[in-house]
Amino acid sequence: MKRDKDGFLLRGEEVTRLEAFVDASFAFAMTLLVIFFNELPDTVAELREALWRVPTFALSFILLSTFWLGHNRWSRRFGLEDGVTTVLSLAFVLVVLVFVYPLRMVLSAFLNTISGGALPSELGIDRANIVGDMMTAFIVYGFGVGLLSIILWLLNRHSLRQADALALEPRERHLLVAERDMHAIQAVIAAASILTCMLMLVWQPEPGFLLSLPMWLYALNSFLLPWHWTRAERRMPRDEVRVADNAPMPPPATDDK
Repeated sequence: MKRDKDGFLLRGEEVTRLEAFVDASFAFAMTLLVIFFNELPDTVAELREALWRVPTFALSFILLSTFWLGHNRWSRRFGLEDGVTTVLSLAFVLVVLVFVYPLRMVLSAFLNTISGGALPSELGIDRANIVGDMMTAFIVYGFGVGLLSIILWLLNRHSLRQADALALEPRERHLLVAERDMHAIQAVIAAASILTCMLMLVWQPEPGFLLSLPMWLYALNSFLLPWHWTRAERRMPRDEVRVADNAPMPPPATDDK
């Protein structure tokens, strides 16, 4: 069997019907992110307005792609298709299809806020209830991101429980734990964002930058995830790293006496 760049044996090289269904569902979700909101533009002015939606499309595309890559990486490494993985994968698809429209709408509202209104928003906000509307939107976004992260966490936890049946090597077990914990970090950040939204609903702060704080919390991923993987690599057993990197082992010690 082949190995991926991390040295993981690819036990699921053949695409299963379940994985094909997940891939097709993600492809369909991506088509719902197109930059034209309702219909194709008829004038240059409408085209110009549509192109202003590219940042929202790009950010939404990147976010969904990271979750698809997480599921694809899990599928390639383990090739499981039992009852648990089927239920979790179908739940994964359900959340994506429900989440795709709120994703685009919330991200457009967020980009509209931080760009000072330069980028268009696809989410109408009642200025008389701006705190309530924005926090509701961010809570919906948080539940989408959080649920996708939790499902990937459950899939990797299930694979860890099947470690003996899959004959996982020590390095593979170590990487699997790190992958599982990465999704846990993402889920915790989403939960922190939701909690922040709820606190703001009680506090009712004045409109301003502070209202974007629940979304800015996701920027913690840029710091916590690299730290997590650096720490995981440092804790890798030394001999396992040499084997995975195809580095030569040191010569055995000899007795000169």
